[in-house]
Amino acid sequence: MSDSDSDPAKPSGNFCHRTRREFLWEAGAGFTGLALTGLLSVDKFFTSEASAAIGAPKFSNPLAPKPSHFAPKARSIIFLFMYGGPSQVDTFDYKPVLYPLDGKTIPVKTFGRGGKKNEGRVVGPKWQFKQYGQCGKWVSDLFPHLGTCVDDIAFIHSMVADSPIHGSAMLQMNTGKILSGSPCLGSWVNYGLGSVNENLPGFVVMLDPTGGPISGAKNWSSGYMPATHQATIMRSAGQPILDLRRPDGMSEESQRRMLDTLNEFNSEHLTPRADNSNLAARIASYEMAFSMQRHAPEAVDLSKETEATLRMYGVSEPRTSDFGRRCLLARRLVERGVRFIQLYAGGAHNDDNWDAHGDLEKNHSYHAGRTDQPIAALIKDLKQRGLLDSTLIVWGGEFGRQPTAENASGTGRDHNSYGFTMWMAGGGIKGGTTVGETDELGSAAVTDRCHVKELHATALTQMGLDPNKLTYFYGGLNQKLVGVEGADPIRKIT
Repeated sequence: MSDSDSDPAKPSGNFCHRTRREFLWEAGAGFTGLALTGLLSVDKFFTSEASAAIGAPKFSNPLAPKPSHFAPKARSIIFLFMYGGPSQVDTFDYKPVLYPLDGKTIPVKTFGRGGKKNEGRVVGPKWQFKQYGQCGKWVSDLFPHLGTCVDDIAFIHSMVADSPIHGSAMLQMNTGKILSGSPCLGSWVNYGLGSVNENLPGFVVMLDPTGGPISGAKNWSSGYMPATHQATIMRSAGQPILDLRRPDGMSEESQRRMLDTLNEFNSEHLTPRADNSNLAARIASYEMAFSMQRHAPEAVDLSKETEATLRMYGVSEPRTSDFGRRCLLARRLVERGVRFIQLYAGGAHNDDNWDAHGDLEKNHSYHAGRTDQPIAALIKDLKQRGLLDSTLIVWGGEFGRQPTAENASGTGRDHNSYGFTMWMAGGGIKGGTTVGETDELGSAAVTDRCHVKELHATALTQMGLDPNKLTYFYGGLNQKLVGVEGADPIRKIT
């Protein structure tokens, strides 16, 4: 036997001059490269390189319509966000046992912003309830107009969330996560489906005149998605979108020529930087803004609405004028193909929203009085125009409130994320139904608990999107609105 045969470290025969050690090392490196290639392909790395090599198109609409996963029941979503946390036991979750317990201290476990407690002084409901509709749903006197719509509404009395703190609870209700940095529901809808209207934003937010909610734009951000999927703030009166008006002295033709030239330079700059979502979003925003200069003012022009319609929404009444205008505008945007519209009822950080830590009766009377008639009008108006079946309406806040008083005196209630009420209407939802229940005090969900992610899964499903297959690759994971563990829709109402 030769030396080469006896020494495994030396090449033998005609084996490409490679030892076994070299073979194993090189083979291992090759498999690593193969895995890396797979990851880069999923992240569209090679697509970007190919685009850079052949030259990218001058303009590609990132919100072009996309096919849904299956036949949708809804084409648009209107999310009526009652910022601050409405009290479920004073609105739609009828608890007759609370009335005789008013003022009495009882053993009950609660957990809100004030921490954990084992007993509390009961605050009985400040309004009476009565039954409405063929379904016989009990509704508080706070909502006499909405009471007439219960046969079109599905009430979810067993909602639960992960945080009793406004900031993190707001983020979870909007993005599915209690930490910032993730895309919100409206961004996921527009990412999954695109927009059918190239002249208006696909995702619109209308804030309360008293200001925006805590955490601000994080609630309507596109997070790790391209910036084109974030919301556009729209106003219900005056200039609908700030800084949209054409500069004085510039004609439409000259502006078009300027944009064409600018897009040429921007597209050339973008070609080798295809992963720069901010630049891509800027190019798209110029084109969108040019179209919106003509179409956005028309969309918010309520002068063509009939007097009967304006009266139905309460536009002429000081109490309901603001929210009435925004609800009417939401209907007009749905008619024009806008995918996702979010209206905030309540702003700032005190009694300007539903956060009733002090005088519960004063707080909820004010906010329900502002919103009851406009929301009922929105449901009825969409229905009479044949749009309710294709428009999903979601109502609720970031959490609910405790059945007991927060402090030794007063009627204010603390936060409650263990059991609260939200409702849905239209968009294929079964009206006149109720899902889940809280305990006899309204303190915590006890049957058919519905987590926030199941609410999101329901909304996506009605829009024709599979919540467990709608993914965006980021941070080495196929991210989902409903989390890596997934979620199913609330079947009892779909």
